[in-house]
Amino acid sequence: MQWETVIGLEVHTQLATRSKIFSGSSTAFGAAPNTQASAVDIALPGVLPVLNRSAVECAIKFGLAIGATLNRVNVFDRKNYFYPDLPKGYQISQLAKPIVKGGALKIQVGDSERTIHLTRAHMEEDAGKSLHEDFHGMSGIDLNRAGTPLLEIVSEPEMRSSAEAVAYARALHTLVTWIGICDGNMQEGSFRVDANVSVRPVGQAEFGTRREIKNLNSFRFLQQAIDYEIRCRSRRWKTAAASSRRRCCSIRIRAKRA
Repeated sequence: MQWETVIGLEVHTQLATRSKIFSGSSTAFGAAPNTQASAVDIALPGVLPVLNRSAVECAIKFGLAIGATLNRVNVFDRKNYFYPDLPKGYQISQLAKPIVKGGALKIQVGDSERTIHLTRAHMEEDAGKSLHEDFHGMSGIDLNRAGTPLLEIVSEPEMRSSAEAVAYARALHTLVTWIGICDGNMQEGSFRVDANVSVRPVGQAEFGTRREIKNLNSFRFLQQAIDYEIRCRSRRWKTAAASSRRRCCSIRIRAKRA
């Protein structure tokens, strides 16, 4: 049996604004821990967020660059989950009505050109950062990144190899830096990739069980992680298929004996 890989990417792009998405705190990299976290960022009672106009303009630029539909009415939602570096207990994001819908990006893989379609791009705030070193068995929390403006760019699951996924990520990185909405510094977390990988038999319409590999901050790591996951998923499929064949054979033998 032949197998087909299915890959979709979610890319978290830090928008090139001087202040955070819902507060006036600085987004400059490298400050001492918790020196760039305002009352809004740490979710003190009674504070109200105010949307950063520059973040919206960055999202609009991106939507126009990929030929997407811009939703004039777009809505923020609460994404509820508990994590120590998320002071509110939820993340302000967009779900039902994102600012950017659709669009496409052309990629070059070897001598062939492909078009990868996008599902959406939505604005959201970043969480803080958990620090696990130098705390003698404990963890520290740095909330400087809490509230940093992000544009999460979600592709359709149209890539079929790690080479295509890397080509797409590189093309997207080039685009967002060229139009000036992101500095593209992957070492500082300005461009982070989540890869969703699954494997299915060739010709099968339904997707297989996917695994998400989060916060990849280099193209080399992205390729290595996807290649590893493809091998892992393929082994699981082959093991499951062999087990199914053995069960079918056993059932036929028992039926014959009966």
